[in-house]
Amino acid sequence: MRATDWRILGFDEPRVPRYGPRLPMNESLSAIQADALARIDAAEDPRALEEARIASIGKKGALSLAAAAIKDIPKEEKAAYGQSVNSARAAITAAIEAKQAALQDAADQSALAGIDPTMPGRPLPTGALHPLTLIRDEAVGILRRMGFALADGPEIEDEFHCFDALNTPADHPARNEKDTFYFDSGKLLRTHTSSVQIRTMEADAPPVRIIAPGSAYRRDEIDATHLSVFNQLEGLYIDRDVSLPDLKGTLEYFLHELFGPSTGVRFRPHFFPFTEPSFEIDVKLEIKGQTPRWIEVAGCGMVDPAVFKAVNGSRGDNAYDPAVWTGFAFGMGLDRLAMIRWGIKDIRLLIENDARFLSQFA
Repeated sequence: MRATDWRILGFDEPRVPRYGPRLPMNESLSAIQADALARIDAAEDPRALEEARIASIGKKGALSLAAAAIKDIPKEEKAAYGQSVNSARAAITAAIEAKQAALQDAADQSALAGIDPTMPGRPLPTGALHPLTLIRDEAVGILRRMGFALADGPEIEDEFHCFDALNTPADHPARNEKDTFYFDSGKLLRTHTSSVQIRTMEADAPPVRIIAPGSAYRRDEIDATHLSVFNQLEGLYIDRDVSLPDLKGTLEYFLHELFGPSTGVRFRPHFFPFTEPSFEIDVKLEIKGQTPRWIEVAGCGMVDPAVFKAVNGSRGDNAYDPAVWTGFAFGMGLDRLAMIRWGIKDIRLLIENDARFLSQFA
């Protein structure tokens, strides 16, 4: 053992007996413990406390070196010596932990100095879902309860899925570049989510019952009631013996759930290339202090057999035989539903991210 190791244990020369009359074994460990506790108690900051820890129980600390000397202790004394070392280590460790807690408490108190804990805190603004998200989630929830499944499709489409398969003739105004966003490749931004209906029928055999919420794009002049990008929700139900009363009952129930059971709903004959017969749906808008008025909210109709034939041609089979399967489709603008629900007079408010407007929905 090195002479420095002996001095740590309280001896002057390495050949002097370790626990002879000069300094007994327990007194040596007690001295180490007392010195460590004194340094710990005197530490005024974490750095000084760490130095005290290293000097006492660190890898080369006094107690660690004393513990290493157990190999030179007579066999019959090793157990007692080891117990004394462990006792000293436990006392020093406990003192370090207590001092750490005391220093942290003092630091916390210092950080709070000058702060009045009785003063109210600063209010944080409350976040909320966007009104379009609210109306979409509610509409989807109603239709999901009616058995409709969610479907999705690409926003960049081709003419077949967006127009041809939906029985839209080549000279239809919707196919004009003034109405639709085309790419140089011939692809286009979908003008409705009806393309999702076609892709669903291509992938799945009937029966089908799906809804397709998503963005649609049209070259509309932006004003108080029009945007070039809007949010649409379309639905498709195909099964055996689906009839017009099924369509009417489904959409009346949906609109009564969305706007209230007393909401007036009417169906007006209309024309869409992909449905026959076709209808536009109005709800009676009643605002306090204003004369009730009808406002259009959706389009719908029975799926035209020409759509089934186009899908069969794409699939290469006769899965959607018009003689066997019938169905109805519908579509509505979520932006318009939101405007009706909350009396929003300008659709541009839904895209301007004005915190004053959005905070009303928090």
